[in-house]
Amino acid sequence: MIRPSLLAVIGLLWLPLAHCAPVEGPVQPTGDVPEAEGWGSDVVVDGLEHPWSIAWLPDGSALITERPGRLRILRDGALVPEPVAGLPAVLSHGQGGLLDVAPHPDFERNRLVYFTFATGTPNANRTALARGRLEADRLRGVEIIFENADVKSGGQHFGSRLLWLPDKSLLMSIGDGGNPPVSFAGGNIRDQAQRPETHFGKILRLTEDGGAHPDNPFVDRKGARAEIYSYGHRNIQGLALDPASGRVWATEHGARGGDELNLIEPGKNYGWPEVTYSMEYRGGRVSEETSRPGMVDPLINWTPSKAPSGLAFYTGGRYPGWQGNLFSGALVFGEVRRILLDGARVVDEEKLTIGNRVRDVRQGPDGYLYVLIDSGEGSLLRILPR
Repeated sequence: MIRPSLLAVIGLLWLPLAHCAPVEGPVQPTGDVPEAEGWGSDVVVDGLEHPWSIAWLPDGSALITERPGRLRILRDGALVPEPVAGLPAVLSHGQGGLLDVAPHPDFERNRLVYFTFATGTPNANRTALARGRLEADRLRGVEIIFENADVKSGGQHFGSRLLWLPDKSLLMSIGDGGNPPVSFAGGNIRDQAQRPETHFGKILRLTEDGGAHPDNPFVDRKGARAEIYSYGHRNIQGLALDPASGRVWATEHGARGGDELNLIEPGKNYGWPEVTYSMEYRGGRVSEETSRPGMVDPLINWTPSKAPSGLAFYTGGRYPGWQGNLFSGALVFGEVRRILLDGARVVDEEKLTIGNRVRDVRQGPDGYLYVLIDSGEGSLLRILPR
């Protein structure tokens, strides 16, 4: 446990978050935090180009996406030289490209791999979900099973994390479409995060075939997209499941400050852009409100922005005392945040300084945490206990 008195001594602009869930604003900002102890890292593999996601297969190999549009296989500690064949055309533009990857829960039986990507042109693009059968390092029978109903312009805010739930339904995040002056329907596109008529700024819950799950909260609401699970999100790039409790955790980017950790519940409104701690990139607040009845307050408000990326809920036994903690990547800060939990309450934070842009954090089948470094010469690191 990190002691608040220690934080005061080292002069960090941070307030402890104990006893804060549920939160009813304001949520104190988390800036810098103390360094975690008892860990190191080694390089598993390098030579990756802007890797975005890693997912393990039952045989111990792993799939790694590269944003320019390549799916790589890590096997026996080395990259297979040739990328997986059979992918559809991917739009590599701005933040868009080949994004998340998630094998089907029954992969050993059906060999199905699900992946998200940007498709279209720089001026008319959308987030899509496809699946294919992995056979001999090739995807066969690839089909797009879901795509955002509307196109947007530019290369911002595709969202796009995937998370399988225990009932084999699939959560998928879609970003709000971008910052002003990106527009949609006569206004800022980010306003669509509050509107159930579109998929922008939402978490969706899909069947394994890409349809709306029949138990979704808005499936019978006229005019609403039946796929919506939760809304009022800016750009979620971290989704993680606590397998014991079934809690779904998400991290999302704010604008200038106001990054969030949220506990996701079906049908809930998470506020963006009407309620937020974010500042406009060109000055001023996005909203004067940071809390409102009927909208969910974040459990953490990261200000200044750490740019949260991949998220893992740790269940292994490699690191004493880390079980049941969340591990959140940080692109801007170049670190992984260890978030200490007490059930649904955030208790404290500390950092694992990586020194480079962290795009994904996942627990491997061996119980180690793995970290993807997002750069032109990207790498995969393994966190080791000392």
